[in-house]
Amino acid sequence: MTAALAWDPALLGYGFGPGHPFNPLRLELTVELAREFGVLPQLLPFEPASDDLLTTVHDPAYVEAVKAGVTDIAHGLGTADNPVFPSMHEATAMVVGATVAAARAVHAGAATHAVSIAGGLHHAMPSTASGFCLYNDVAIAIRDLLASGVERIAYVDIDVHHGDGVQAVFYDDPRVLTISLHESGRTLFPGTGFAHETGGPDATGMSVNVPLPAGTGDAGWLRAFDAVVPPLVRAFAPEVLVSQHGCDTHALDPLANLLVSVDAQRRAHAALHDLAHEVCDGRWLATGGGGYEIVRVVPRTWTHLIAIAAGSPVDPEAETPEDWREFVHGRTGVTAPLRMTDGRDTAFSPYGSGAADPVDAAIRTTRDAVFPIHGLEP
Repeated sequence: MTAALAWDPALLGYGFGPGHPFNPLRLELTVELAREFGVLPQLLPFEPASDDLLTTVHDPAYVEAVKAGVTDIAHGLGTADNPVFPSMHEATAMVVGATVAAARAVHAGAATHAVSIAGGLHHAMPSTASGFCLYNDVAIAIRDLLASGVERIAYVDIDVHHGDGVQAVFYDDPRVLTISLHESGRTLFPGTGFAHETGGPDATGMSVNVPLPAGTGDAGWLRAFDAVVPPLVRAFAPEVLVSQHGCDTHALDPLANLLVSVDAQRRAHAALHDLAHEVCDGRWLATGGGGYEIVRVVPRTWTHLIAIAAGSPVDPEAETPEDWREFVHGRTGVTAPLRMTDGRDTAFSPYGSGAADPVDAAIRTTRDAVFPIHGLEP
């Protein structure tokens, strides 16, 4: 097994300015923590995405609007969520370039696993910016894999927000299975991602959504993941697994309402790694995504992700390195966490074991909607 990380400090340029929740410092803190633990894999070289690559998903007029870098409400630019900033086209094209390079490394066999920690901008639509996302690097990378001859791709999104942009791009494409596990759109942006959203006429059952009630914690979140993701991915038998690891499901995240721990997130990272080996010979592209508690959550969970991909998992009980804690304090003035765990027990009762609560109701609705289409018992 080989692993690679698409990383360059130039990726820190993708940020919307002081006071905006999407702070690129979270990436710097993550990479430094992974470096201190000695789990950074080989670094992939990459270049900003070309216009030809961007327009495989995005409308040319939209790309020109991003390049212009001025308020353009029709294209979602200059809003509170997506304020314009200097060189935003160049910064976002770098993120796309990183994720596409990671995808190509997996497809070419240069790496079994590849991580694009700055990627996961899953809300961007073909002609509109949305939810802190300007270009949809994940959708562009998936389309690039399809153009390279990959016939089946599974995309699993565990961000707290519905992966609406990726779903929209592939809603009627039977070659791409999209699964999104998220807080219900009834209580959280973008207000979509319900179980009845199952795909277009040519791809019925290929869009899968598990909208979870606000307040869902580790046991329910892991039960929902276990009840939906592995059975569907196994049935679909993809050639490549692509996953988005937004960690804003965490209880400390300021923008959402789930109560998940770093320990449960780590367990999900490991489950996706194992699923990639079980189903598609290990071919796995993993991206970052949301996550707005930039000291206590993002660096730890994404370091676990990088370490799992690199084949050198970090013991959850391990102490965070003292040099990293000093680095964090110097950069933020905040005291860093002492251990790589939240101290949570991640045991859960499997779906169908007798539990009857709102999480199980959500699971049941999703399975009823799509499992029979895939030849599975709901």
